[in-house]
Amino acid sequence: MSARILVVEDDERIRTTLCLALEDEGYSPIGVSSGEDAIDVLSRRPTDIVIVDVMLPGIDGLELTRRIRKTSDVPIIMVTARSDTLDLVAGLEAGADDYVTKPFVVKELSARIKAHMRRAQSGPGDPGSEMERYQFGDLEISPAEGVVRLRGEEVHLTRTEFRLLCELGASPGRVFSRETLLERVWGYDYFGDGRLVDVHVRRLRTKIEPDAANPRYVVTSRGLGYKLQP
Repeated sequence: MSARILVVEDDERIRTTLCLALEDEGYSPIGVSSGEDAIDVLSRRPTDIVIVDVMLPGIDGLELTRRIRKTSDVPIIMVTARSDTLDLVAGLEAGADDYVTKPFVVKELSARIKAHMRRAQSGPGDPGSEMERYQFGDLEISPAEGVVRLRGEEVHLTRTEFRLLCELGASPGRVFSRETLLERVWGYDYFGDGRLVDVHVRRLRTKIEPDAANPRYVVTSRGLGYKLQP
């Protein structure tokens, strides 16, 4: 079955063009013009990927992403006309898994969609891991269950945050470069932005670290990348 994609874009010309292009790529898109309409569609229609424009009337793209994240871990790709760091980080901090900036090439967007679909089909945790559980102090990671517990309490992570933690946890003490994490977690072997990794690490720390400003588990190796401290 082709991926069911929800396109949230208030510009009718862009929305129609993008939906037609996605159809040509073999997907099943549905386009809406507002965050309110997107919420309605998501409540009624199974969706594999959500593509959200940042600048929307009413409920903007950031708020829409936050609302979706309260109930779903569906992959969200944010679309923005601006490429400044603050705008990109805001979208990722809201819960988006990825982003593209206008103008973008549909083939690149399609490649990102395919990468997210592969991740979804491979299961919740690290597909290469044979371990059922990792224990690091008060932190417990169960790739097979798709669960993380801190001091016995389950921690809610997005799909991307969970895969990132599983990847680090499978090789404790090993430093992973941003490029390696982009390839293994996002599935990007020829494109991607290190800011994706940085923001997701920051979000992950707010959920699992006793003190996110002084991390105990996911630590930075300056100039090299990140590792999970055994």
